[in-house]
Amino acid sequence: MKKKKPNKLKILNDPIYGFIQIPNSLIFDIIEHPYFQRLRRIAQMGLSNLVYPGANHTRFHHALGCIHLMEKAVRVLRFKQIEISKDEENAVYIAILLHDIGHGAFSHALEHSIVSGISHEEISLKFMKKLNEEFDGELDLAINIFEGNYHRKFLCQLISSQLDIDRLDYLKRDSFYTGVTEGNISSDRLIAMMNVKDDELVIEQKGIYSAEKFLIARRLMYWQVYLHKTGLVAENMLVNVLKRAKELAEKGVELYASTALNYFLYNKINQDNFTEETLEMFSKLDDYDVLSAIKEWVHHKDKVLSLLSKMIVDRKLLRIEIQNKPFVKNYINKKKNKFSKKLEISELDIDYFIFSQEIRNLAYQTDKPIYILNKKGKLKDIAKASDQLNLQALTKPVIKHFICYPK
Repeated sequence: MKKKKPNKLKILNDPIYGFIQIPNSLIFDIIEHPYFQRLRRIAQMGLSNLVYPGANHTRFHHALGCIHLMEKAVRVLRFKQIEISKDEENAVYIAILLHDIGHGAFSHALEHSIVSGISHEEISLKFMKKLNEEFDGELDLAINIFEGNYHRKFLCQLISSQLDIDRLDYLKRDSFYTGVTEGNISSDRLIAMMNVKDDELVIEQKGIYSAEKFLIARRLMYWQVYLHKTGLVAENMLVNVLKRAKELAEKGVELYASTALNYFLYNKINQDNFTEETLEMFSKLDDYDVLSAIKEWVHHKDKVLSLLSKMIVDRKLLRIEIQNKPFVKNYINKKKNKFSKKLEISELDIDYFIFSQEIRNLAYQTDKPIYILNKKGKLKDIAKASDQLNLQALTKPVIKHFICYPK
């Protein structure tokens, strides 16, 4: 009997956009690859589900949503007589599909703990180059666009800019899954208003209010969701758990861990020694490895590791205070002295439980402007084109300071 060929032009049902069609068989094969399937096991929003119980969606959901929006963007621009070749179309689909493939477990926690000096964007690029070898160079153009090196600037801007397809999906998706309606932007309207002028991705004049709402929605989502105080505590505690595990591993202490997590705990991984073997191990590391290890570490003999792990598993998180000015050293030291005695933890180790940091949010960067195309064909920065005074305010970074300590 002849082996039946699989149907590669699948239709997927997305809770936000409805039916999403996979554009071609190459995209299907990339989605089917184990590197991409790993994204099913990487939470889009880290530990935000400790604040918003519905926020359990994954990087896999987000990547598929992005390719759907990119298809719409290509259709809109072609309708407006912007020439996009079949190769360029395919390349932007692949670039947006793989833009987050380098994210580690719980999204950002790994970058600040057991893997140092290499960002998720750099790891994404390593994955893309490895896939390119497997797919006989079919990702060449996608890699060029992803790196921002392609001569047609607007194609690079669709992947990464202040109004890119990535942001159009994650704001709407995160708003949907958290139930925070302030982030519910009209991605359809924004894409319909896209155009290209002087090789620059722009928004037409009649789309200015949708673009304004997008910027304000992004600012509100940062303060209400991405930088939510409880989410901040949880993410920093997760980073500290992994840092402590790494510190113990470096001293030769035995720790329960999956094969992939064990590799990153017991080896110093940075940009210089991130080999193909490291990439292969990274492709096997996901949220499940970290969470199952933390559940076991609750019973570890190291008090710092077990206490931090138990606090995360039971959601008995640290207390947090946020203010506009930095916390004075005297106040921090008082907290350290008090809880060092109370928890019977050394002054050296108390830093895992009491720490102060700053958070910053810049809703709009003037050095990478969103251009509005007026009816006369002239371009104007949205911050100057808008009659909204608060858009000017969004160009200034907002800095807040927080301290975490036990309850």
